[in-house]
Amino acid sequence: MNKNDLVDAVAERTGLAKSDAARAVEAVLGTVTDALKKNETVALSGFGSFVTKTRAARTGRNPRTGEAIAIPASRAPAFKAGKGLKDALN
Repeated sequence: MNKNDLVDAVAERTGLAKSDAARAVEAVLGTVTDALKKNETVALSGFGSFVTKTRAARTGRNPRTGEAIAIPASRAPAFKAGKGLKDALN
């Protein structure tokens, strides 16, 4: 399912016009992104939590030359499924 499919599904379930459903989906995704940028956790009860994880700086290798390169520390988004979502899948 891509974003357009998600917009279509939201429009169908809620009875909203596709344009309104698209704005709603964009608003939710934008809000989650903004919260993660601020290093906040977004917890949706019964669904799961979006968090940021910190990756430490490390040394890697260029696969072509074998030369050692420094990989800087970074933050990455992560999702942890909640009990309700896990139960729905099993």
